Amino acid sequence: MPRKKKPQNESGALEGEVLHSSETEEDAPLPALAGIYPPTLYLLPLSERPFFPAQTLPLLMNEGPWLGTVKMIGETSHQMAGLALVNLPHAEEAKPEDFYAVGTLVRMHHPVRSEGKIQFIAEGQSRFRIVKWISDKPPYLVQVEYPLEIARNEDELKAYAMAIINTIKELIPLNPLYSEELKFFLNRFSPNEPSLLADFAASLTTASKEELQSVMDAFNLRRRMEKVLVLIKKELEVAKLQSQIREQVEQKMTKQQREFFLREQLKEIQKELGLAKDDKTADIERFRDRLTKLVLSESAQKRIDEEMQKLSVLESGSPEYAVTRNYLDWLSQLPWGTFSKDKLDLMRARKILDRDHDGLEDVKERIVEFLAVGALKGEIAGSILLLVGPPGVGKTSIGHSIANALGRKFYRFSLGGMRDEAEIKGHRRTYIGAMPGKFIQAIKECGVANPVIMLDEIDKIGASYQGDPASALLEVLDPEQNVDFLDHYLDVRFDLSKVLFICTANQLDTIPAPLLDRMETLRLSGYITAEKVQIARHHLWPKQLEKAGVRRSELTITEAALKRIIEGYAREAGVRNLEKQLGSMVRKTVVKIAGGAKKPIHLGVGEVEEYLGKPVFMPEKPITGVGVVTGLAWTAMGGATLSIEATRVHNKSRGLKLTGKLGEVMRESAEIAYSYISSHLKAFKGNPQFFDDAFIHLHVPEGATPKDGPSAGITIATALLSLARKEKISRPLAMTGELTLTGEVLPIGGLREKVIAARRIRIMELIFPEANQRDFDELPDYIKEGVTAHFVRQFKDVVKIVFA
Repeated sequence: MPRKKKPQNESGALEGEVLHSSETEEDAPLPALAGIYPPTLYLLPLSERPFFPAQTLPLLMNEGPWLGTVKMIGETSHQMAGLALVNLPHAEEAKPEDFYAVGTLVRMHHPVRSEGKIQFIAEGQSRFRIVKWISDKPPYLVQVEYPLEIARNEDELKAYAMAIINTIKELIPLNPLYSEELKFFLNRFSPNEPSLLADFAASLTTASKEELQSVMDAFNLRRRMEKVLVLIKKELEVAKLQSQIREQVEQKMTKQQREFFLREQLKEIQKELGLAKDDKTADIERFRDRLTKLVLSESAQKRIDEEMQKLSVLESGSPEYAVTRNYLDWLSQLPWGTFSKDKLDLMRARKILDRDHDGLEDVKERIVEFLAVGALKGEIAGSILLLVGPPGVGKTSIGHSIANALGRKFYRFSLGGMRDEAEIKGHRRTYIGAMPGKFIQAIKECGVANPVIMLDEIDKIGASYQGDPASALLEVLDPEQNVDFLDHYLDVRFDLSKVLFICTANQLDTIPAPLLDRMETLRLSGYITAEKVQIARHHLWPKQLEKAGVRRSELTITEAALKRIIEGYAREAGVRNLEKQLGSMVRKTVVKIAGGAKKPIHLGVGEVEEYLGKPVFMPEKPITGVGVVTGLAWTAMGGATLSIEATRVHNKSRGLKLTGKLGEVMRESAEIAYSYISSHLKAFKGNPQFFDDAFIHLHVPEGATPKDGPSAGITIATALLSLARKEKISRPLAMTGELTLTGEVLPIGGLREKVIAARRIRIMELIFPEANQRDFDELPDYIKEGVTAHFVRQFKDVVKIVFA
């Protein structure tokens, strides 16, 4: 019967049921005869690494599958078992085919069972090889043999043994654990036994279980020692690397600790000698030094004095100290009363604008006028400019040029997608991580109180539950209010009246009316082909060459090629896409240069299609025919032409069908035109009964593109009249204007963009409302050149021009 006992806790054994014991004389196993071991053994599996004959270690196993095996081992006279490695991650699932053939015979001491585990001490005896499986289910019983070790050349074995011992000597200083294991080994065995020495050395390593099993399988002693020497050398290299890393870390930590203690000692010494002050005193003195160079307002001076007094009584480790210190840091870094001197030389300003931009003559003139007014007054203050135009026409770069012309610091940030009014007016100091708004940040970064601040994408500003930034901008962009701008974080009024604000937008529709009212609007329309050629030649092409690291003499492009790129691949109002196409041309040429092509390389019209593929835009030809008229439209991308087509579907019923993804306003314009023409058909020499029983279909091509606006009124009316008279327009002609039910032609917007769009497709005869004549007269001469413009007050004037 098994007995109960409590092993001592110090030994590390589990407390619990003792399965069998070999401690008493009557229970001790019979000593095996020298060289004679049992022919059959019960097997226990190992999953992590093999057990070597030179080892004596405690082993822990799960009780479930192996309790029966341990009990059977205890019932044998010799109390010996076989330990064999399995090629599974978990030994509990081991089957006979999972066991390696070579294992270690061990004597089992003090088996204890507790909490689902079995622990015993295994004392290694000898290698064995499995010959036959007697039982293929737990408890596994196998027939084994004990092959003799092959040891032929004793001198060679001695040399291997010395190499292994020397390597172990090198390992001992690197890891104290090796020293303890070596002492235990020497207490049991002699270092002159090469077999046991090799097994001991292998057990010291952290090699994989497959590598260690190959050592177990080696009965040839020289081959075994050769394998062990390789493994122990690897272990030495790893230990050296670990030791080196540990030394580096310790050295770094020791250096940091030493520097810290020296700094603290230095601080104390300096305090005793009166050479240094504590952090609080140093902060206060630094703030006072900054403030002596500034011209503070009365309210700001009062607030700073209060905060300095508070800082002097606070403990430097308190959270309130950090908040107050950061607040004073912001207040003392703002450029109170510090202004840069404006350079109001108009000739210099014009040169800078001409250098940075081709075209935009009207915009340049307006900027020079703006600077001239400032020169007369002696300063430029309280000005807010709004640059409106399609993407890529140079709005942001114009802002840079204005700052350069004035000699002011420049700061830009984008309002696109901004939804929190705290971005404009700052967070209150009660919040963790509070900061001033963008305007105070800009002032601090520029270091002067009169920089040029550019607000990009003001038409794309958002609103949310956190506030409305557009409303917060009202105070900033009002010259009457921003003299006392109040940021939530500073809570002190700061003068922004000397700042020159430049805003950019693609369209005015989404800008709130009160905000738009505070700004002076400058329109930047799209570029015509001639302007784009100059921009590409002077700015875009050199920029792409510089990006690619190519000298101008090595790669050139003809003017004809530039025109081909502009008209076939980059027809939009701006030049951003043109820059991309030129960049593509340069990169493809650089590939050829890298491949050994001869320099210099000249790019002409023939290379454009080769490098860029088929043109995106084919040459536009206005659609002609009965009921077809060319109209002019404005989009956020610039001007565009659109054909309006009208046809009679059948004579069975009266009706009007509209297609082409038209907006509500444009649909109303079509209905007004239809009603007007129907009621005045006789006056315009058409059949008065034409529309009585005709079903009319009116279509605006490019049906996937949304279209809206009232300016197509006279175009639609002309298309319907052409259909009713069965007379097509005899010459290239385009028109735009809003029509009323009484035949009045009302003014439209975007005239410059529309003229440029017409020139692009070579339509040089245009019809505009009479109220837009002033806008046309203000256009630059190079845009008006060759254009025949008719100005009409009523639709009957249109009829006289079109059907003359």
